[in-house]
Amino acid sequence: MAALSVSGVLRRGLTRAASWTPRRPLWSGSRKEEKPLVVETVEEVKEESRLVCPPLRSRTYIPPDDLQNRLESCAKEVFGSSVSSSWQDISLEDGHLKFNFLTRLADDLGHAVPNSRLHQMCRVKDVLDFYNVPIQDRSKFDDLLASNLPPNLKITWGY
Repeated sequence: MAALSVSGVLRRGLTRAASWTPRRPLWSGSRKEEKPLVVETVEEVKEESRLVCPPLRSRTYIPPDDLQNRLESCAKEVFGSSVSSSWQDISLEDGHLKFNFLTRLADDLGHAVPNSRLHQMCRVKDVLDFYNVPIQDRSKFDDLLASNLPPNLKITWGY
C-alpha cells in the first residue's frame, strides 16, 4: 500500500509538474500592458532665436528743477482743474486716481515709485518728498574708490 500511495503521489506530482506554470508575483509589473515606445524628434535651437538678457537698467534719478510745477500740473490733470493752492494736501485714498497720478509721473519723470513704497504714498506731499530724493546707481565699492583712501588701503578690481 505504501508503495502504491507513493507511486500515486509521484504520478500526480508528475502530471502536475507537466502542466504547472510558474506564478508571477503580485508586485511584478509584467501584468501591465507595455506601452509602445514613441520616438520624439529634437529640433536644434538656432543661435538667433535664443533669448538674450536685456541690459541692466540704470536706476539713477536726479530730480528736475521744475519738479513742483510738474507735480502740480499732473495733479490738476488727474484730480481736476478745481485743485486749490493746497494741492499738496490732496488725499490719494482712491486707488484709481492714485494709479493714474503715479503712472503719469513715472512716465514724465522716468522714475517710478517701487511697490514697497506705494503704501506710504497717502498724500501728494508724500509723492513730492519721494521724487525730491536723488538716486545714484553706484555701489559702495565705487563710492570707496571715489573717496580719499588712506595710503595703506588700495582697492584692486582686476584681481
